[in-house]
Amino acid sequence: MDMDRLKEIGIVERLVHPAQKAQLTSREFQAESSFVNVENVSIGSQKLVIIAGPCSVEHREQLLEVARTAKQLGASMLRGGAFKPRTSPYEFQGLGEVGLRLLSEARDETGLPVVTEVLEAGKIDLLAQYADMLQIGARNMQNFPLLKSVGRSKMPVLLKRGMMATIDEWMQAAEYILLEGNPNVVLCERGIRTFEKATRNTLDLAAVPVLRKQTHLPILVDPSHATGSRDLVAPMTKAAVSAGADGVMIEVHPSPQNALSDSHQQLDLDEFAKLMQELEPVARAVGRRLR
Repeated sequence: MDMDRLKEIGIVERLVHPAQKAQLTSREFQAESSFVNVENVSIGSQKLVIIAGPCSVEHREQLLEVARTAKQLGASMLRGGAFKPRTSPYEFQGLGEVGLRLLSEARDETGLPVVTEVLEAGKIDLLAQYADMLQIGARNMQNFPLLKSVGRSKMPVLLKRGMMATIDEWMQAAEYILLEGNPNVVLCERGIRTFEKATRNTLDLAAVPVLRKQTHLPILVDPSHATGSRDLVAPMTKAAVSAGADGVMIEVHPSPQNALSDSHQQLDLDEFAKLMQELEPVARAVGRRLR
């Protein structure tokens, strides 16, 4: 997005026109699609962005094995949780700064830019020392002080959809970030909560073409959190690409059965390799590429 356009929307104009229709996230404000650059990766381009990595950073060998394999198979970025928001306070909460240092080491070795979740505004400066992109998780999608803080940070932001959020609420959350002068926002559909119990969440793939029409921001899909089942990750990844997503975020672990968090939804290395092979013809069919 053109930063000069953002500067035109100052605090005075916000007060005068608080309900302006041409919001910064909209196609009315910017007709052409945006690209968000994370180091050497351009999200929104013809090349599909595959973000891969474990749910949680557990130890050095685990992370480096995944990072090396992901790089070899054509992944664009590395994901991994250092600070983990968990439903139960007794579950693994992540390694904290130790995990961040391991992510930075994996990036230095493989060249894969790192995206990791930020839970509170006070940790943004710390994460900025190690990560290349900040993730706002589903639980924090409407944490407005945090949204404003990542907006002021100017770092690229991956904004996940809240589990009970409408598309409009999700775009309004992105608006908070853009209003602070940060145009580098990527939306990530990760499933919403419905009455259906067969999957962890209900993956709303219709959101992809809806968003494509309404917003210029890049769009990713997270089939791991959406389905909660490794058997469903591959078909939903292909479906996401077919629906027009700019990429996917996939959880990968050397031995998912021993993972400290979300073991049921993480692919092992062989499963990830198989998916990447199967995804190539799907990408070509919709005019995209993996490499």
